[in-house]
Amino acid sequence: MHIGARAHASVLQRPAPLELLLEAISDCDRLVLLGDAIELIQARPEKALEIAEPIFRTIGARLGPDREVVLVPGNHDGPLVHAWALAQGQALALDSRVPIDASPLLARVTGWLAPARVEVRYPGAWLTDTVWATHGHYLDVHLIPVSSYGVIRGRRRLPVGGELPSDYERLLRPRLGRTLRWLPSPVDAALADLGELIRASTMPIARYRILHPRLAPLTSRLLGVQMRRFSLRAISRVVHGLGVGADVVIFGHVHRLGPLPGDDPAPWRDPAGGLSLLNTGSWRYESVLLHRSQPPHPYWPGGAIVLEDGAAPRAIGLLDGLAVEQLHPPR
Repeated sequence: MHIGARAHASVLQRPAPLELLLEAISDCDRLVLLGDAIELIQARPEKALEIAEPIFRTIGARLGPDREVVLVPGNHDGPLVHAWALAQGQALALDSRVPIDASPLLARVTGWLAPARVEVRYPGAWLTDTVWATHGHYLDVHLIPVSSYGVIRGRRRLPVGGELPSDYERLLRPRLGRTLRWLPSPVDAALADLGELIRASTMPIARYRILHPRLAPLTSRLLGVQMRRFSLRAISRVVHGLGVGADVVIFGHVHRLGPLPGDDPAPWRDPAGGLSLLNTGSWRYESVLLHRSQPPHPYWPGGAIVLEDGAAPRAIGLLDGLAVEQLHPPR
């Protein structure tokens, strides 16, 4: 959700998207927030928390005391659990239960979700016996540069076989994010934009600046190619390396909802183990991907994965009926 992201990119800061989310969870037994719920890396954390508090309180009130929120932190809200995760060392499991008071920040955030019951899992959560969900930032280790926009690296950076969550934690410390947090806003924004350009340059088809709203159709298409060819392979490496053993893995991180009707199903399935992959998409409005676009669109905000008894998990777009003006303030 990236609540508190720069330039009001998080659509939940607008009334119409929030209302549609509340309608959607009214009939749910459990809501899983699969990482990057609050923007604590790129944005000023206290400002992001100030924006997130009323949204979280509204979600918790709508769910009520008989239903549950499962919070699985990612990289952009990693400060909620990073110190705790590192302290676990090799004892960190695939779905470790994180104490609500593992950090003062985590206790503060989870408290906003009352009266709903809250459980925190990291780095993933078993949603059924065969479905495992994780934010997906571990896939960055298998890409060059270490970013969700990278290309697959040939040489592994991890031990061969028997990989542990602690191995990934050791390799994914957000040093740059902690540095950017204290820079003046113009410098922070400029470095973030530069980072996006560097990551875009790793796309195999385009090695020039493409991040301009007028080129959004091309940008989103190229990013989709990168995701299918590299990010899906990288998350498969994570799953097999950790020995997850799931039939279905749900992840986020790369912000591309899917698979959707019309998608080639092959990249979303790993023939080595019969693994099916699904991505939750995001709740950010990115003009460089969506300028003059209309839903359904894989990068349109409002993505979610629905799990229902007796049915295969499926990707849906909860905000496909909203206009751009309801998602993002005019520039």
